[in-house]
Amino acid sequence: MKLDVLAFAAHPDDCELSCSGTLAKLKSQGKKIGIVDLTRGELGTRGTVEIRNQEAEASSKILKLDARENLDMRDGFIEISEANKLKVVQMLRKYKPTIVFANAIVDRHTDHGRAAELIEQSIFISGLVNVKTTLNGKEQESWRPKQVFHYVQFQYIKPDVIVDITANWETKEASIKAFGSQFYDPKSKEPKTLISSEGFMDIVRSRAIEYGSAIGVKYGEGFTTHTAVNYNFLNLL
Repeated sequence: MKLDVLAFAAHPDDCELSCSGTLAKLKSQGKKIGIVDLTRGELGTRGTVEIRNQEAEASSKILKLDARENLDMRDGFIEISEANKLKVVQMLRKYKPTIVFANAIVDRHTDHGRAAELIEQSIFISGLVNVKTTLNGKEQESWRPKQVFHYVQFQYIKPDVIVDITANWETKEASIKAFGSQFYDPKSKEPKTLISSEGFMDIVRSRAIEYGSAIGVKYGEGFTTHTAVNYNFLNLL
């Protein structure tokens, strides 16, 4: 199945927090969208891998994803290795996305920046015909998307592109709240973390308002890119 957009995430819920509004907008326009999580988020202070798997499935239904996969890399120890690059290349060649979204180029969590670089390097390699990968015993064709955009996460980054997600804010918020083990729950007995604090969703909302105000709308999501930008990048699809 060819996807129009494939979003990569170091951890389940990275995409929900940072680019789910854009994914929901694209889905409403009839585009095919998917997420590939690199890890299971097994080092998370709250919840379990099994719970986060269930939460990712619930979020996928909210976002109406056409595909979601997990590459089972080590949470907290994502490496830019040959083996990990080939895992990403296999996904790129499987889904043949026109556009890729990836983690922030720099962020508070060190996995995020490493994941961003891993995706960038893998995209280049995926276009090389002499790099061989197989899927279900069949050799895959080389593939390179037209553009890669990095979403913004906890650390502020001035975006190159801002997408109006005003009409998609409720879907974004619902997809985040699907990860109930990770975010604020006054009844939870689990240890408190930055993202489980009562005010964390206010930070997410404030960022969306800040980016939205820059383009004259209520809510926005920001992206950066290393390459020349088609500011109306949705027309690439």
